[in-house]
Amino acid sequence: MRGQPLCLCAFVRRRFLRKGTETQRLLSYCLALLIFVLACLSTTQAAELPMSLPDQEFWRLVTEFSETGGVFQAEFMSNEDSSQFVIPTLQQTTRLGGVYIGVGPEQNFTYIAAIEARLAFVLDIRRDNMLEHLMYKALFETSKDRADFVSRLFSRKRPPGLDANSSIKSIFDAFQTVESDPQLYQESVAAIIDQLANQHKFGLSQSDKTTIVAFLNTFRSAGPYALKGTGDKNLTYSQAMTGSDLTGRAQSYLASEESYKFVQDLQKRNLIVPLVGDFAGDKAIAGIGRYLREHGAIVDVFYVSNVERYLWEQGDHGKRFYENASALPRDSSSVFVRSVTSDISRRLGVALPDGAANWRSFLSAMSDSLKALADGKVHSYREMFEIVR
Repeated sequence: MRGQPLCLCAFVRRRFLRKGTETQRLLSYCLALLIFVLACLSTTQAAELPMSLPDQEFWRLVTEFSETGGVFQAEFMSNEDSSQFVIPTLQQTTRLGGVYIGVGPEQNFTYIAAIEARLAFVLDIRRDNMLEHLMYKALFETSKDRADFVSRLFSRKRPPGLDANSSIKSIFDAFQTVESDPQLYQESVAAIIDQLANQHKFGLSQSDKTTIVAFLNTFRSAGPYALKGTGDKNLTYSQAMTGSDLTGRAQSYLASEESYKFVQDLQKRNLIVPLVGDFAGDKAIAGIGRYLREHGAIVDVFYVSNVERYLWEQGDHGKRFYENASALPRDSSSVFVRSVTSDISRRLGVALPDGAANWRSFLSAMSDSLKALADGKVHSYREMFEIVR
């Protein structure tokens, strides 16, 4: 509907103002003006995404859009050391304040903060990922600042001297010698479950609560200097948060108080919605697309990580994912964020820029990718990396 009011107005003026009496021209102009105003009102009303979601609506989206969970290797945190590399280009080419879709755990918060998303959906085939995001949600809502957040996430007492102006490196340096605290862990467990089950009244089962508690225990046990994504080459949590883009600028969601507060505000307004979703399924992506169309919105960024690799290996699953993605509302600025390991890139013959990173991330226009597939110009996962912005 973008541009429709102006098109309607121009059509009426061209059609009726060329001929006729002065009265007829005046009436025609009024008609054009009326059409313009009504269309503007209609478009504005349709384009409004909610400023916040009531708890019941948030939980409805979580439950109705989610699918049956599938099995995949457990991931407590991202194992991608290149996630920040694409952020400068993403910020230059992507509309700020749009809609974000992503997969996996905490790296989504970094992208959400970078593009200042207005609404975000995080979907993953693992139900555990959805529950981990609910744990994060409760921690964001109950932690006043970054140092408090890190303290609660890893069950370590907050060191003195940290404030909103502290660099992210100084925050994690301060926690390096702090041991986990059993009492703080128990307090955090109680606060998280109370926030989700009693304050929000989300319908968590006892099994869900047990899983969330187990997540926090994993963070407590490992600590920020040992917890890492799957694989020996991957970053620890502290390394991921203190990392930077290729210009040397720290861009993680904890790199600045501003980024943290942005994500925290979205969490408090229930605007980061975690889902159990199969990319090739028939509910999650379809539900997101339907919701966005109802609100006149589009997908601005879809972070797919390396999920496509597994979908291509599963034959028709890849086809079904691209059918799902094709049905999402989008425009020419909408992008996929793809990631690949250096090992897989060598095996597939994907050319990577020079560098020591174990992963590389790429931006690809959604429309270009989906059109190339529809036109039969892409026949393999490797060829997806030839469509780069």
